[in-house]
Amino acid sequence: MFRRKLTALDYHNPDGFDNTDETQFRNCIVWLEDQKIRHYKIEDRGNLRNIPSSDWPKAYQKYLQDVGCPFGVQEKQEALDWLLGLAVRFEYGDNVEKYRKCEPLPASVDTKSADPLVNLDSNSPDFKAGVTALANILKIQRHDDYLVMLKAIRILIQERLSPEAIAKASHSKEGIPVTLDKHTLGFDTGDATLNEAAQILRLLHIEELRELQTKINEAIVAVQAIIADPKTDHRLGKVGR
Repeated sequence: MFRRKLTALDYHNPDGFDNTDETQFRNCIVWLEDQKIRHYKIEDRGNLRNIPSSDWPKAYQKYLQDVGCPFGVQEKQEALDWLLGLAVRFEYGDNVEKYRKCEPLPASVDTKSADPLVNLDSNSPDFKAGVTALANILKIQRHDDYLVMLKAIRILIQERLSPEAIAKASHSKEGIPVTLDKHTLGFDTGDATLNEAAQILRLLHIEELRELQTKINEAIVAVQAIIADPKTDHRLGKVGR
């Protein structure tokens, strides 16, 4: 994660640097101070250069305070990144004319690198595990083709979990509780459970008929609005177009 800054600073091994290795980490800090930051005088760098010492963390903590770093010893990666940024600023300040002449890299037109889904490996174990986890969360049926499962996840999210769908659902009217005992079925199946199921189906059917009648009424009103104001053509002696 520090490779770009280390490369810009001409560090000897930016690709192989491992900040989790304590020896490499300490050597890098000393190198930054000696070569780039140079906050201390040479004679004052002894404690920081004494890498094997058990007191090195104390010297490093004092160094962070002296250079004005907002991070402490425990925030290892953050402090190192801050020091690298400080070193880059000093490097640029020492060679302003050199870097001012540098031309910016041309913008990449490679759409494959711009779109991560183009290079998606559907056979990757990580991809399969991620799709499976999403499917389990959203309660989507498993499928042998993980791309099909991913498509189903996309459709569900677009139709049910989009901001528009959530807003629409939040404004939907709640149904009115219905007591089945107050509605006569008109026939008896001989089974109480079947009778109750039949009552529910009949009520649902009535509700659908009501919705249909409402739409029919709306259509009639719309047609009446069109024909209620006919144009009169006196030359033809009749009403209408």
